[in-house]
Amino acid sequence: MNVASFTSAPLARLRGVRHLYGKTLALDGLDLSLPSGQVLALLGPNGAGKTTAISLLLGLQRADAGSADLFGLPPQALEARRRVGVMLQSAAVPDTLKVRELIDLTRSYYPQPRSVADCVALAGLDGLMERRYGQLSGGQQRRVQFALAVCGRPALLFLDEPTTGLDIDARQTLWKAIRELSAQGCAVLLTTHYLEEAEALADRVVVVNHGRAVAEGTVAQIRARVSQRRIRCSSSLSAAHVQEWPGVQLAQRDGERLEVVAEFAEPIVRRLLAEDATLSDLEVQRAGLADAFLALTRDATQKEAA
Repeated sequence: MNVASFTSAPLARLRGVRHLYGKTLALDGLDLSLPSGQVLALLGPNGAGKTTAISLLLGLQRADAGSADLFGLPPQALEARRRVGVMLQSAAVPDTLKVRELIDLTRSYYPQPRSVADCVALAGLDGLMERRYGQLSGGQQRRVQFALAVCGRPALLFLDEPTTGLDIDARQTLWKAIRELSAQGCAVLLTTHYLEEAEALADRVVVVNHGRAVAEGTVAQIRARVSQRRIRCSSSLSAAHVQEWPGVQLAQRDGERLEVVAEFAEPIVRRLLAEDATLSDLEVQRAGLADAFLALTRDATQKEAA
């Protein structure tokens, strides 16, 4: 991950942004900044405000309070928009055009576009160039959309759920491309429901819920905010029995293995060993980003309801 330019002026920024849809508050004083060379993962449950934040930064909507800017300019400014690449969850791409025609057309909008060969390599489009867009699978269309987003050499790239519908190989291709672009200085704002994707790519994570940032930091910093441990082992003990122990938050079976989630691992491990002399294959892991995300958003929801 690229950390060299994190102290530079942000390319994209939200400051104290509030936005309402009717009486529904979508964003409530959200601050967000993204310097060059950084991959920022914006995470949150459905309805948390992620899409609204992106819409404000792209100039598709205007904030009711606070401000949004790109490269120090209003998001609607043509000078700013020319330096941005966008891959949203839905795209209005002509079905009848061939992939090659789509890339040629999009490249023509920019003064110094990437070569066709670079676009093909970054998005993994070998063998698809003469296919019509409407004849492609959903995953193949997503790869084309990624190529169109990067063909203008953007300094700032918005990726909204970019790997939805992709198989493992195609997802790895896009991950590799995102890392390459970041290393070249491109700033990337990523939203994803695949938390392993954020864990693999993000230099910084912002978790939003109910329109507010509830946590911000590196993946390691976000994980450290949750003290959970995950214990896995081969054991004859029933999950229902272990679930009743003090300190156990969750006990369940995963095939032949017992999986236990607890705040403190040591007393649980001692009791497992004491009650099952045949216990084997014991593993203890820190909370992952997925565990931290669930805990943080759950806590924020409980506070909101209180």
